[in-house]
Amino acid sequence: MEGQNNVNFMRLLSDDSSHSSLSSDSCEYYQMEIFDQLPSIQASRPQQNIRRLSEAPRAYQGGPELGEQISHDHLSRGPKEKASTQPLRNLVMCIQGKRDARDRRKMEISSIGFWESWRRSQSINRKRVWAQMGGAFSGLLLWRHTLHAIEGRFGVAVKAYFVFLRYLVYLNLLHCALMFGFILGPTTFYGRSNSSEPLRFGGNDSFLDFFLGSGYLDRSPVFFGFYTRGSLNLPCLNTPLLYLAGILTILLLSLIMVVRRTIVGYKHTWMLGKRYSMNVSFKIFCGWDFTIQDPASAALKRSFIRNDLKLFLEEQNFSLRESQRTLGQRVRLYLLRFVLNLLVLSLLVAAFCLIYFATNTSQYESGHYWLVSLVLQYLPPITITFVNLLLPHVFRKISSFEDYSFTMQVNATLVRSIFLKLASLGIYLFFVFTTIEHQQCRENKFGREMYKLCIFNFLATFSSAFLLSYPRKLLQEKYPSSLPARLSGKQRFLIPFNVLDLVYSQTVCWVGVYYCPLLPLIGTVTLIATFYINKFVVLRCCVAEQRMFRASSSSVLFHFMLLLGLLMAAVTLGYNFYQQEVTPDINMSSCGPFGNGETVFNVTGVCVASLPSPAQTALRYLSSEAFALPLILTEVIILTSYVSRRRANQKAIERLKDMLVMSSSDKRFLVKQHATLLRRQRNTPRVRPAAIQEDPPCANTN
Repeated sequence: MEGQNNVNFMRLLSDDSSHSSLSSDSCEYYQMEIFDQLPSIQASRPQQNIRRLSEAPRAYQGGPELGEQISHDHLSRGPKEKASTQPLRNLVMCIQGKRDARDRRKMEISSIGFWESWRRSQSINRKRVWAQMGGAFSGLLLWRHTLHAIEGRFGVAVKAYFVFLRYLVYLNLLHCALMFGFILGPTTFYGRSNSSEPLRFGGNDSFLDFFLGSGYLDRSPVFFGFYTRGSLNLPCLNTPLLYLAGILTILLLSLIMVVRRTIVGYKHTWMLGKRYSMNVSFKIFCGWDFTIQDPASAALKRSFIRNDLKLFLEEQNFSLRESQRTLGQRVRLYLLRFVLNLLVLSLLVAAFCLIYFATNTSQYESGHYWLVSLVLQYLPPITITFVNLLLPHVFRKISSFEDYSFTMQVNATLVRSIFLKLASLGIYLFFVFTTIEHQQCRENKFGREMYKLCIFNFLATFSSAFLLSYPRKLLQEKYPSSLPARLSGKQRFLIPFNVLDLVYSQTVCWVGVYYCPLLPLIGTVTLIATFYINKFVVLRCCVAEQRMFRASSSSVLFHFMLLLGLLMAAVTLGYNFYQQEVTPDINMSSCGPFGNGETVFNVTGVCVASLPSPAQTALRYLSSEAFALPLILTEVIILTSYVSRRRANQKAIERLKDMLVMSSSDKRFLVKQHATLLRRQRNTPRVRPAAIQEDPPCANTN
């Protein structure tokens, strides 16, 4: 026993570390001294003093050990319980650590009860099943490998456009399912009214009807007038109510999905946007995946890292130039931006006037040759497309003179262009609403206008790809030294303009879904075709952008613009219902589910009147002004709770960021102190071994 007590353990690292002139008391004092000198301790010392004064009375009541134990249990209980139920595959540790964790779990199972061990095993199995299902569903994502290839060659921003396009495809597929369940399915199963015109291809129908939406297509399920009352004619279950419920469900689900995606994107952008500083050393030395064996995958991974570094260096360069501006330079820059914004407003006003005159001219298309009549009917879509193609390029040139960062230039171009597209579409919708003849099936005519906008937008995308982009690429490949090839330059994929086309087409789909129920199906087909067309353009005709920008903030802007388009669709539908209520004799529909003198309010009123009296009383209370005050108070309470939670989370995030900064400062301080000690030990003269034996080393705790 005595021999065991006299055993000393010493770790020999080098000649310098094998000899020490510090005693155990001096080691303890030096450790306390270094601990007090840490930057994190120095920074938190005023808060610790204040907290210590406020917690002094409680310390006398419960004792210091109780407070330390409670705080330690509070901090360590959550992570330990969460880690104990995690599958071993998800734990971030080495193989030996996972084996030790497995052994500890076995020992814990033997020490706890049967039900607790069963609960933990079931929790682990559920998480494993959910992880496997998530991996299986991720393998079913459309165009996953194509998106990886695009990201490797052109960066995250171009990939964000295609991810946004894929999201719109999923959204329109959901719309198609809802449309079939609420509208097309019941109409097919229960039939239409006996007075409805049979659907057949007549002698007056032609191939041009598929471009104009007239003739055979006007009588088909594509438009509003096809859906009339059939054998399903109950007071609260009939074709008009199902039609209205389907449209409102589509708009409500679209609102929920777009708002949720916008908020989640904004949360990640706020946390990792301007406050996020990429660790370049980590990206260079730890960013490589050493499990890659395929040369193509290795090239893609190398492109990912290169694009991230280019983005970081671009942002750092702009921040440096922005910080070096003088007061005179800033004043001149703000004056220049004011003048350029006035120029943008004048261009927008001119574009709106041009759209107004084109829409007015298209109303007098009768009496011409068929080709001239076709061009006149498509004159508003042609004008809107021409304006939307030309002015965004002008806005892009204007934003390059405003001395913004590249990300800010893209966002400014997006904001101006989306205002152009949505405002031009709004002016066109208002003019169409005010000029449609009331004696005809006005819903079908309005649906034909939306149908023509959707078709012509896709034709413009197709023509731009195969009549402009691809011939331009062939010219540069065949005759690179020719004058047209040198003037055109290298072609790049312009993200703002392509995103605007997607937002515009989806807005048209939402606006026209009430008047053209199969427009989501048409939109799905055109979006899938647009994906392959733009994939061909990107991979075959374009080169990578020299200046990169972060795609997170732009992705939030994409969905925010989509939210504006959905708001325009809701306003358009509400305006139509308002006209039916204010002037029912003039704006009453003569076809479709609300024909024969029926309106949306009449059909819903009949349904409410057929309900029991308690249900009628409840519905009248929900629609009255007396329910508005409790509803507003509930909304205020919910918003207050969310605002309080956001502020608390913001403080916690800032505190964690400060902790990360201080931990890195502590590491640098300790490294500096260690280097100072090593230099001091090298400079001191060697002492006799006998003197060292008299003074025990720091590692000896006896």
